[in-house]
Amino acid sequence: MSTRTAPPEAPAPVTGRPPRARPPRRARRTGPAGGRTSKTVVNAILAVVAVYTLMPLTWLIIAATKNYRDLFATNPFSLGSFHLFSNLGALFDYDDGVFGRWLLNSLLYTLAGSILSTLISVACGYAFDKYAFRGKEKLFGVVLVGVLIPSTVVQLPLYLMASGLGLVNTYWAVLIPSLVNPFSVYLARVFSEGYVPDEVLEAARVDGAGELRTFTKVSLPMLAPGFVTIFLFSFTANWNNFYGALMMLNNDRLYPVNLGLYMWNQNVYQQPQLYPLVIIGSLVAVVPLIVAFLCLQRFWRSGLTAGAVK
Repeated sequence: MSTRTAPPEAPAPVTGRPPRARPPRRARRTGPAGGRTSKTVVNAILAVVAVYTLMPLTWLIIAATKNYRDLFATNPFSLGSFHLFSNLGALFDYDDGVFGRWLLNSLLYTLAGSILSTLISVACGYAFDKYAFRGKEKLFGVVLVGVLIPSTVVQLPLYLMASGLGLVNTYWAVLIPSLVNPFSVYLARVFSEGYVPDEVLEAARVDGAGELRTFTKVSLPMLAPGFVTIFLFSFTANWNNFYGALMMLNNDRLYPVNLGLYMWNQNVYQQPQLYPLVIIGSLVAVVPLIVAFLCLQRFWRSGLTAGAVK
């Protein structure tokens, strides 16, 4: 038996070209069936969300047209005898028209508070963006901390301060706290960075405009979409300000509409005739918000888009 071993194989010759890399595999295209399935799923989810969102409002509109007997004798989403206008008359006639006073109080708290709050927030955000001063970023950090604090947490300290100043159970007790909104200041700085170029401000200063005139005549018109967006956020927050009014007010003539409806709802078991009034009053209370959003929708959309891009 031979003990010779086979000679080792010669190594492959080394060439100057590197091994050719395989081309990456192309992702498989989704066929028409897969695209239709995904669209169907998305549309189904959107339909469920839309139904979930609109169902309470639909029930509120239908229930507002019923009298007390039909509210409990008919299906919640079925129409009964039409009593919308009689319900509205009863709503504004009850207790010497106290609901109309609540509605005017809400408009006062909301319009005055929202306009002043928006002006203050836009001015503060503009200052944080365009001016350099000592401790600017630290102070803005305090503003951001204020965004993280829930509004209900500060209601007790606000009540104690208002009590010390003798403002409890007055219009000022609700108006003054609504003037400060840290989130609006943050938004105003974002909008100022996106809408107001520094070159325009320098040109206005070269032309001899002062800082106040530059802000009111040059910067504020540029900030109109952001102003409207902040105003709508503030309007919604002030219109729905329930807990602050509950803490500050005990005179029913000073109540906003949401607090007044809450007090009526607390007494429906003792006074069942209040139940239809609470329903029709809730529908009326939603109308100003809808009108505000419809009238300012164009500015609101452009403002949200600019803030999102920034």
